Amino acid sequence: MTNHVKTMYDFHTWANQTMLKRLKELPQEVYSQEVQSVFPTVAKVMAHIYIVDQAWLRIMSGMDMREAVSNVGEMEKQLETKTVEEIESLYTELAERFQAFLDHEEDLEKRIVLDNPYAGVRETSLAEMVLQVVNHGTYHRGNVTAMLRQMGHASVMTEYAAYWYWR
Repeated sequence: MTNHVKTMYDFHTWANQTMLKRLKELPQEVYSQEVQSVFPTVAKVMAHIYIVDQAWLRIMSGMDMREAVSNVGEMEKQLETKTVEEIESLYTELAERFQAFLDHEEDLEKRIVLDNPYAGVRETSLAEMVLQVVNHGTYHRGNVTAMLRQMGHASVMTEYAAYWYWR
């Protein structure tokens, strides 16, 4: 039987890699060029996706949510200064850690209590958290697409149906 949660995470990894590959094809300055958008630079968006993915993996591995997100601002500032190639390497390493977690976790329907400092306490499954990671990444890759278009560059298709055919 197909594990759809793991498939969706594989899609997320593919979509991030696809977007990073496209960013490497563009002039280097595009990555840090300021625009009027949800985020001021593509670098900030890519750092944000990475940090949120990392925080969710920490939470799924048993870390308290407040602790998992405690140094986000500092980490974002560090990541924003990295090149596309450096951030790509970090994404690859994080995807490997995420995949190892998914491969070893026997029950993705296991429920844990989240104490979300922004939204309150809630019980949720590991599977729901993985889908949150995927959905969050999809949303922000859309931001990158809009930002690239605003700067006069084409983006790349990273929707789920493209993954079916191009992975």
